[in-house]
Amino acid sequence: MLAQAAVPPEIADLTDPFSSSGAKAPPKPFTATEGVRKVRSFVLRQGRFTDAQQRAFDELWPRFGLDHAGTPRDFDAAFGRSARRVLEIGFGNGEALRYAAQRDPDRDHIGIEVHAPGVGRLLNALAEDGAKNVRLYHHDAVEVLENEIIDGSLDEVRIYFPDPWHKKRHHKRRLVNPEFAALLVRKLAADGRLHLATDWQEYAEQMWDVLDATAGLVNAAGPRGHVPRPAWRPQTHFETRGQKLGHGVWDLLYNRR
Repeated sequence: MLAQAAVPPEIADLTDPFSSSGAKAPPKPFTATEGVRKVRSFVLRQGRFTDAQQRAFDELWPRFGLDHAGTPRDFDAAFGRSARRVLEIGFGNGEALRYAAQRDPDRDHIGIEVHAPGVGRLLNALAEDGAKNVRLYHHDAVEVLENEIIDGSLDEVRIYFPDPWHKKRHHKRRLVNPEFAALLVRKLAADGRLHLATDWQEYAEQMWDVLDATAGLVNAAGPRGHVPRPAWRPQTHFETRGQKLGHGVWDLLYNRR
């Protein structure tokens, strides 16, 4: 009989967010309907929580978190004020969202992310900053948009480096598609803005195909155009490293019309 290998200390100190006692790290950050299998833009590759990330969910979620309730959200009540609002979909580790909230305090910032460790990391960062203008969802962005955000209420939507699903058989999982684009148009205010960034040229091409043809959106750079990285989007170290290797980055900016 083979002896069981010892668990390395660095792994033993981590907790599984799916089975831990932290109630704010649910195993499925989306609504499951019996007998219905939806194609989603993400696959949960959660990995494991550090103790600090787990404590963030346990202690900081009541301060910064919004549980998906499936009904229109009163964001004035959630933020304690009335302000224009920016939504970032798929904020990852929260670098851009934190940067924006620090430099744009007059607007409220809503972040959506399905991967729990990144949410935990941002919760800790927001507490460190003493942030008052950020609220987070750990849930499927499509469901949040459909159920909790009223039409015409968003000043801006940001989607930075969504999963390109580069294999052709996985293209159906890409977040940016005609149905999703139409949903974003509905949620944007009349003078709203949509900003996307990708480092995958073929995905940029698809974004142009979809968004340039979407009623209610106009490309700020002209048809199939892109803009230099705006000041409000920080350059990540991954982006810097990619550019040193000759990789391109495309920032696409659309105005609601």
